[in-house]
Amino acid sequence: MGVAPHIEVRNLTMAYGDFVVQHDLNFVVNQGEIFVIMGGNGCGKTTLMRALIGLQRPSSGTVHYGGEDFWNSPGEVHERLKRRLGIMFQGGALWTSLTLAENVALPLQEYTDLSKALIDEVVSFKLALVGLSGFEDFYPAELSGGMRKRAGLARAMSLDPEILVIDEPSSGLDPLTARRMDDLILELRDSLGATVVVITHELASILSIGTNSVYLDAESHTMIDTGDPRRAARDGDERVRHFLSRGAL
Repeated sequence: MGVAPHIEVRNLTMAYGDFVVQHDLNFVVNQGEIFVIMGGNGCGKTTLMRALIGLQRPSSGTVHYGGEDFWNSPGEVHERLKRRLGIMFQGGALWTSLTLAENVALPLQEYTDLSKALIDEVVSFKLALVGLSGFEDFYPAELSGGMRKRAGLARAMSLDPEILVIDEPSSGLDPLTARRMDDLILELRDSLGATVVVITHELASILSIGTNSVYLDAESHTMIDTGDPRRAARDGDERVRHFLSRGAL
């Protein structure tokens, strides 16, 4: 038996009542990949993310982490699997009343028995990893959008997750700041050995950092198996090529 994939999505269907958002999703994310979930507005990217991280139970099918069934496991196993994930929500989703250091410290205070001195050390290290050393005492409102996203990434990494799930890392950023965010994601994958799942529709990010991908089609309400997005832009499914060329085909 080989090693189980880091993530395996099996026959996943997501719906709101009778409205099926996406059906029959099947894909594998291997360790060390930067796996892109892409598609146009309203295709179900965020709904799929919610199913991956435990916020929304799928209508059918499941998600396996390292061979363990996420949605059909006992409560304590489900919680243990959730702690393998680090999640950066769109916009950073920081607590506005807390400093950056306090935001990054929250998961450590909740899930570890580390002393305050050790937590402070970890927080400083994580903020340094994302280029925010010296900003520990700043509040989110005092930072630019790009800095808030990087702070959100530091918090997502606070518990040393094996898998980072990043929602729209480049949305709302100018092109240069978006490029720096892409470079940071690559650096973190390489230095930490994490697997990264990125939910995005930003073409520059998809083509610069993605190593594997699926395209969620809004019309058929299912996925198009896409693989390497750079290859898909050249000779993939016509709908994917149309998306990746901004409709210029």
